[in-house]
Amino acid sequence: MNAIATPVPAQPQAIGLLAKAYCSKSLPLIVLPSARGFYLGTSDEEGPCSRESVEYWPTQGHADQALATGMWTQRTEP
Repeated sequence: MNAIATPVPAQPQAIGLLAKAYCSKSLPLIVLPSARGFYLGTSDEEGPCSRESVEYWPTQGHADQALATGMWTQRTEP
């Protein structure tokens, strides 16, 4: 008997594309704070590396949700 394949949702982006392109670093996306709120970006032992999201969110919870669901907009340049 053949099983019917069930579509699997695409995984949210795991690494920062701008960090990879402009800093040559494969860094995981994380939620970072700023004066404007919270954003999705990358950071390493030297500090923040890239801001990846166009959006800022008013709370860390909102940014966490955007990261988990993939409901955010990728910046195209630093």
